[in-house]
Amino acid sequence: MRQLTSLLSGSLFGLGLVISGMTDTHKVQGFLDIFGAWDPALVFVMGGAVIVMFIAWQIAGKRKSTILGGNLPSAPSSKIDRRLVIGAIMFGAGWALAGLCPGPAIASLSFGGTSGIIFLVAMLAGMLGYAFVPNR
Repeated sequence: MRQLTSLLSGSLFGLGLVISGMTDTHKVQGFLDIFGAWDPALVFVMGGAVIVMFIAWQIAGKRKSTILGGNLPSAPSSKIDRRLVIGAIMFGAGWALAGLCPGPAIASLSFGGTSGIIFLVAMLAGMLGYAFVPNR
């Protein structure tokens, strides 16, 4: 049942990314170009996501287990440290340069194109490279 739920929620997420334009690199780069031809449309996508997650966290905070009976994960850390800031800057720079981030990159594989594949390979290389970063 967990796999079916994961498949359905992942499909809904991917469909939402495609419909909202988050897989269109030009749309994303237009959103990030705040001093040029700024396209504010993705503010509504992010705002919708924040509202849904806020409601989900409120509901989850009152539950002891998931709807399917599994354990709920603990709340994420709110600690802001050097690694978080550096990682956020690197993520933002990559997002601005490529116009893709992990979710939309995977969703973009469904309609082909070499740029999505190249981005995904580079992203995976970066994730694997994390194992070699010292934890200080």
